Amino acid sequence: MPSFPDGRHGGTVVPLDRPNVDTDAIFPKQYGRSTARSGYGPVLFDNWRYLDPGDLDSDHSRRRPNPDFPLNRPELRGATVLLARENFGCGSSREHAVWALRDQGFRAVLAPSFGDIFRQNCPLNGVAALVLAPAAVDRLFALAAAAPLRVEIDVLQRRVTAGGESFSFALSARETLLLTEDIDWIGATLAQRERIADFEQRRLAAQPWLARTWPE
Repeated sequence: MPSFPDGRHGGTVVPLDRPNVDTDAIFPKQYGRSTARSGYGPVLFDNWRYLDPGDLDSDHSRRRPNPDFPLNRPELRGATVLLARENFGCGSSREHAVWALRDQGFRAVLAPSFGDIFRQNCPLNGVAALVLAPAAVDRLFALAAAAPLRVEIDVLQRRVTAGGESFSFALSARETLLLTEDIDWIGATLAQRERIADFEQRRLAAQPWLARTWPE
């Protein structure tokens, strides 16, 4: 099931007011001993989320939550949108970081900038990594500080709406397709069959020698 089946998603925001959150903070390395894509939600932001350390054998439901960490605020339970600061997802390329976000229930991350590989991994796993202008992110943090904030995201119109205000973002056609259809990167490429065929025809018309066959 795609995260944005009709191009839209609405959800409550978890404000994470920290810059340069790396993938080890999102998903600590000691849990990355499996290639399964599910079951990682309870260890998302593990070192900040709990007051006691955990390991592969921990029963995370029995660990002590950190009441000062925003993900643990009762009024934000079930939130599906993460609001972050610049360079979110920097560091190593571990895809587990995105799997943990998705498994926790997040469908979008809003930030001024992202680690490059992290941002590429997001739409492949049903999470929208949306770059907003720094002033827009500041405004959303201000709104989230006043009261629990709900946002509406439209990936077709490239808009985030919150508190009667609207903010724009850029999104490629391929990212949009990955978020709105139940396909992977190969499927997104194959969806462009007509454009690919048209390119090949124009390329061969301009460079006909490329079609030449050579004797064995």
